[in-house]
Amino acid sequence: MIETIYIEEAILQHPRVLDIVARFPQARKITCGRYGEVFNPKAQNFRLQKQQPALILAEKYKNYALPAPLGYGIGATRNYYFSHMLNCLYDCRYCFLQGMYQSANYVLFVNYEDFQQDIRQLCVESPDENLHFFSGYDCDSLALEPVTGFAEQFLPFFATLPNAWLELRTKSTQVRSLLNREPLPRCIVAFSLSPDEIAAKVEDKAPSVERRLDALCKLQEQGWQIGLRFDPLIYQVGYREQYLQLFEQVFFRIDLNRLHSVSLGVFRLPENFFKKVHKLYPEEKLFAGPLVSQQGMVSYKQELEQEMMHYCTEQLLNYIPAAKFFPCT
Repeated sequence: MIETIYIEEAILQHPRVLDIVARFPQARKITCGRYGEVFNPKAQNFRLQKQQPALILAEKYKNYALPAPLGYGIGATRNYYFSHMLNCLYDCRYCFLQGMYQSANYVLFVNYEDFQQDIRQLCVESPDENLHFFSGYDCDSLALEPVTGFAEQFLPFFATLPNAWLELRTKSTQVRSLLNREPLPRCIVAFSLSPDEIAAKVEDKAPSVERRLDALCKLQEQGWQIGLRFDPLIYQVGYREQYLQLFEQVFFRIDLNRLHSVSLGVFRLPENFFKKVHKLYPEEKLFAGPLVSQQGMVSYKQELEQEMMHYCTEQLLNYIPAAKFFPCT
């Protein structure tokens, strides 16, 4: 899977680096001073690199846990996100990462302990308040778990923090490391879901909805709390029937008693990201839809956006209490 591994010189002997490199004995190993030398140059073709991404092993020096964007949350007043990794195994056409980064290569920050120290400090500073931490903002939390060991390392750490909640956002079926341990009461495993008719067109390389539901149900059976993320809503002819069928498919299988939260949001991209992605994929039908630019963001026309949100909200509230519903604004 990984044919080339770049490694920062300063971490060549880091135990996590040595372990990962040992998993890929046939891969080319190339040293670099800082990961940006490989990741940031402008003369790169994201679309071409996505066919065979390299792995870049790096160290992060600051900004470990950052305040989450406004409107991003599931009930807490203080929300943070942290990214142990940049870029994703999957190739979803609507993903903002392809507009944000010059490179499709994966960057893995191996100094997990520095992330943990920063998260612990935030919790210590607000001992009487629940803090929510989101992983999966700049990557998929679990898709490369067999390589990164991210969940395996972070779940025991979060178990020591009485006021910290962790969300693992994923489309992956890589849940073995979760099934091999006791459920963490303050952890939500949040699965992103789209109708099959849409996922087949815009979620390349991601597991099918049915496979995601299989993984979700296994976790619920063991006691894990689950989140459902119907985000982004994608418009196409027949979207009402497609989302209705998706909701029926999902709620027929899941255990509502172990459902923590449901969120909903429409397709949206910062305008500068959208321009880059559209240039990469000029033939993509998603970008030929009824989109408009407003206040620096590209999304659907306001009337259509409101119609989609209203319809899907109405359908979801047939299955769940309003207290578990968090529309993204």
